[in-house]
Amino acid sequence: MNQIIRIGMDTSKHIFVLHGVDASEQPVLRKKLSRKLVLEFFAKLPPTVIGMEACGASQYWARELSRLGHEVKLMAPQLVKPYVMRNKNDGRDAEGLCEAMSRPSMRFVPVKTAEQQAALMLMGVRDGLIARRTQLTNTIRGHAAEYGLIAPKGLDAIEPLLARIAQDETLPALARELFVVLGRECVRLEGELEVVEARLMAWHRGDATGRRLAQIPSVGPIIATMLVMKTPDPGAFRSGRHFAAWLGLTPKDHSTAGKTRLGKITRAGDQDLRRLLVVGATAVIQQARRGRGHHSRWLLALIKRKPPKLAAVALANKVARIVWKLMVTGESYDAARLNAATTGTA
Repeated sequence: MNQIIRIGMDTSKHIFVLHGVDASEQPVLRKKLSRKLVLEFFAKLPPTVIGMEACGASQYWARELSRLGHEVKLMAPQLVKPYVMRNKNDGRDAEGLCEAMSRPSMRFVPVKTAEQQAALMLMGVRDGLIARRTQLTNTIRGHAAEYGLIAPKGLDAIEPLLARIAQDETLPALARELFVVLGRECVRLEGELEVVEARLMAWHRGDATGRRLAQIPSVGPIIATMLVMKTPDPGAFRSGRHFAAWLGLTPKDHSTAGKTRLGKITRAGDQDLRRLLVVGATAVIQQARRGRGHHSRWLLALIKRKPPKLAAVALANKVARIVWKLMVTGESYDAARLNAATTGTA
């Protein structure tokens, strides 16, 4: 067999399909492996470059194969799809991966360490707990409404609602018992959420970059921590605009025949990062609309001429560019400098 210079590997839960080429780009390896034979096969293979889609378990396989001396490149599935030929199957997917990773313009997903993966779990677990808490409080409100008991918005209204239910002897005994069960579950979720958030804040306080990013208006500890955890090497982006585009905060471009046609934002990249940046920007805009706090002239002028949602996306885009600048240069946020810059461009 000729020397293999590149292997595309299509992964799944149990079956792994390989497609390798030599220096003349001729296929020299087409192989199907079961899960338990993957590491055994690559342990016997001379070090080479392996390409995989950045999907479930890809980070694990990247770490394991790297320990065997191979170079692993992870690619976003949407970037690999154009290289997969007709009549899609596992073999064609592996061939498409092998071809895609050879392109000079291909962008790769960085391989995370086990510690980085564990840190990201903090965010995932927190989001899951919040979702279950929201589901549970809505369940309590829904059941209470069937007995004519309602409460104001907000989590603070749940405990008084449960207290009213416990004292209302007109409710069936079974219903009151079940509300007690739901109340206990609420308390348990709150306790678990406090523990996770405490670990998250401890991680944030120990990270210098995250502390600097948290100084930016609309970027608090949670958003700053997620930015540090999920952002690849900031130096890989040529400018703040490229970073904002990576987050999906730039408009779609469908221009032709010399006519510029810009649409909605692309929504590419990490959905959670983009969502949090927009939510943070929305909070700042709400404060500015109510006349609270000190805001740049650029933002105040933007709010006057744009609807709130469009203004929030525009502010999120600007914040993303500032984040990139601070991560690349190591500087701290300077509100006076931003106001001076916006005054000069007004």
